[in-house]
Amino acid sequence: MAEEIYAGLDIGSRAIRVAVGKPVPAADGKRQMHIIGAIEVSSSGISKGTVTNLEDAVSSISKALEQAERVTGIPVNAAWVGISGTHVIAQESRGVIGVSRSDGEIKEEDVERVIEAARTVATPTNYEIIHVIPKSFIIDGQRGIKDPVGMNGIRLEVDALIIEGLSSQIKNLTKCVYRTGLDIEDLVYSILGTSEAVVTDRQRELGVCVVNIGASTTSLAVFEEGDVKHTAVLPVGGDHVTSDIAIGLRTSIDIAEQVKLRYATCRTEEVSKKEVFSLAELGAPEMEEVSRRFVAEITEARIQEIFELIDRELKKVDRSGMLPSGVVLTGGGSKLAGMLESARETLRLPASIGTTIGVSSVISRAADPCMTTAVGLLLWGQHIRGNQEPSGFGRMMSKMKGVDKLGSMIKNVFRSLKP
Repeated sequence: MAEEIYAGLDIGSRAIRVAVGKPVPAADGKRQMHIIGAIEVSSSGISKGTVTNLEDAVSSISKALEQAERVTGIPVNAAWVGISGTHVIAQESRGVIGVSRSDGEIKEEDVERVIEAARTVATPTNYEIIHVIPKSFIIDGQRGIKDPVGMNGIRLEVDALIIEGLSSQIKNLTKCVYRTGLDIEDLVYSILGTSEAVVTDRQRELGVCVVNIGASTTSLAVFEEGDVKHTAVLPVGGDHVTSDIAIGLRTSIDIAEQVKLRYATCRTEEVSKKEVFSLAELGAPEMEEVSRRFVAEITEARIQEIFELIDRELKKVDRSGMLPSGVVLTGGGSKLAGMLESARETLRLPASIGTTIGVSSVISRAADPCMTTAVGLLLWGQHIRGNQEPSGFGRMMSKMKGVDKLGSMIKNVFRSLKP
């Protein structure tokens, strides 16, 4: 029998990341995902989560897939693909149906019908539905039901979160992937995939905000009582810090990136006024000496702005400073020095760096905050397609199995584009 292999493809503005894994028996008798490949290659043709140059994007994705196959020795034929960008929006919806059986017992097909009813929300022009995520069910007015199957009632309702993306962007992304010869298992909203890898069911229950700080965007998802309460994509990220440093020091973007990685911090007070470094040691033609404190001031201002924008999103759902499990930071931007202290101060919440949990691997890169989305997409795929009984948020996702038809629709449209 062929090995059961899962692949997650995270298409970012700075890098394309591929995680390849296979389920292995764990100590508790269940199956755990074992990461056998974690690949990162620099990307081109992608900006702020959207495709800006089709040929360049196809080339970058192909390079990442080739490396993944070379490292694992296993052909990667299909993947769970993350989609993000400022064009992705979320809106609330409610579906209502009458229970079909005369004895009033609710079956799986009733759940699928009520979620399908929630899909009929008026979507904006040129937008397509990516996910319909059931938050909680209501049976004959009784609220807060997580899984209604087997219960009795006459009227079944669902409160759902509808995630939608711009049709043209969805089609451009799928076209890129299919042009590489890869099949798409499904499109997954990236921040939800990330959440699969970095937070536990307990954290989702208590209330947590997952923040992925990428190169040109910052995505966030708020969870409470196991449900997705709010999601957003902000048009700022780590590259904005680099640009600010380049402008402030009047140097090139490449030198500014080196300065950011080596000398930048979000905490101005931790840097001595006397601390200086030379741009020449980073390869700059000028011998100019730069104050490290000046770099810290530039960095702190931009990072504070990002956290203020996140706090504004939390205020929309009345959760500013009120999430017991705090904020989990992940993505390349989260590795900046002083990030946690800045988050705790601005958001008034506990903060931690999110690394992959619930997976095993001998590859050190698999635990890197940059890889959390690719690994999370694997885990999402395992919940949807895997044999194990998912729990919490995973169970809600598996409810979408029979309902999320977008992936198969797009497959049919674009299969002809495959070489």
